[in-house]
Amino acid sequence: MRFTRAPWLGGVLGAEGRPFSTADLLAPVAPSKIVCVGRNYAAHAKELGNAVPESPLLFLKPPSALLDPGGVIVLPSDSARVEHEAELGVVVGARCRRVSEGEAIAHVFGYTCVGDITARDLQRKDVQFTRAKGFDTFCPVGPWIETELDPSALHVSCTVSGALRQDGNTRDMIFPVASLLAFVSRVMTLEPGDLLVTGTPEGVGPLVDGDLLTIEVAGVGALSVSVRASP
Repeated sequence: MRFTRAPWLGGVLGAEGRPFSTADLLAPVAPSKIVCVGRNYAAHAKELGNAVPESPLLFLKPPSALLDPGGVIVLPSDSARVEHEAELGVVVGARCRRVSEGEAIAHVFGYTCVGDITARDLQRKDVQFTRAKGFDTFCPVGPWIETELDPSALHVSCTVSGALRQDGNTRDMIFPVASLLAFVSRVMTLEPGDLLVTGTPEGVGPLVDGDLLTIEVAGVGALSVSVRASP
């Protein structure tokens, strides 16, 4: 059955139904903004030679970077080094402005898998993150949203063409989900359907033409996309 509109906007299941196929899956979010958190795992900050931030390090990805499950990450010709970052995504369910940590989780609709794909060479060259994180296809999301989940201790992993690259747990976050939501909501209003991307564990590495990237979050499922060089 299909929802009459996005469930975080009050949509309900309609009467129409048909057999389900994974080929039908689309990115399960349509955010007004994608708010990401950098260096939220100490080991990841260390592997890139960065200090652990004293407060959450925020950056934005454009909604045009979204990629459906089963989609194709296109490696831009502008970059010689594109890397994967496997992350827990938080889908906002209620308008979130200046909330406390104690109130924050009540504003969550659910959780999903996200790939924060990054042109690492451009990130280092530009210093700030916009171009390196913002290419089309650089934000695969899915395969769906899990609404009944405790985000405090979830296994997060990443494989590339079957080889394990990242193997972490959200309990190692420097700033947990409630803290992040409270912090972000003091900066900008989070609207229903917005996506908060919570940071990546250590083990980030390169993607090349022909790779199959799979990101898995315990309790959510596995998100797989392929990788192709720019035509």
